[in-house]
Parts: sequence; structure tokens; C-alpha cells
Amino acid sequence: MNTFKLSNISLDEFRDFLKFNGCVCHASTGGSGHEKWVRPGLQRPLTLQTHTTPVPEFIIKNGLRNLGLTKKDYQEYLKSKTKSNKQAG
Repeated sequence: MNTFKLSNISLDEFRDFLKFNGCVCHASTGGSGHEKWVRPGLQRPLTLQTHTTPVPEFIIKNGLRNLGLTKKDYQEYLKSKTKSNKQAG
């Protein structure tokens, strides 16, 4: 049974994940507090609220679905990131 939850993911952590998966911040809309992330092959941009941290779980799930990834893929990314941080330190 997998007890991994997509809650308490900071905005910076999710941005790093998007960058890792080839996304770039295409537009940061002036005063509305949103960023649009794009990548070739995506049907639509991923929109993040820049004033909400942690990122709401439904936003992360929507992002994963649009990227064609699963919750397990995100969990593996976090594990690999933790390993690389431990090796660097």
C-alpha cells in the first residue's frame, strides 16, 4: 500500500520538478499571481498560482496528468533528489 501523499509540496519544489521534466516558465502574468509552464508536446500549459504554497494537491495531480506522469513518478523523483542531496553533503 502506497501512503505517499501529494500534500505539502512547496511551490519551489514543484517548479524544480517541472524544470526537471523539460518545462519552462513561458509567462508570468503581471498582477494575477499565476505562471504558465510549457513544454513541447503538451496539449495545454500548466498554470500555477504563485501566491499559494504549498501547492494544492489537485494542481499537482492535474500537472502530472498533463505531463503523462504518475504519482509514483513524482515520488521517484523526490527519492532521487534526496539521494543526490545526501551524496553532495
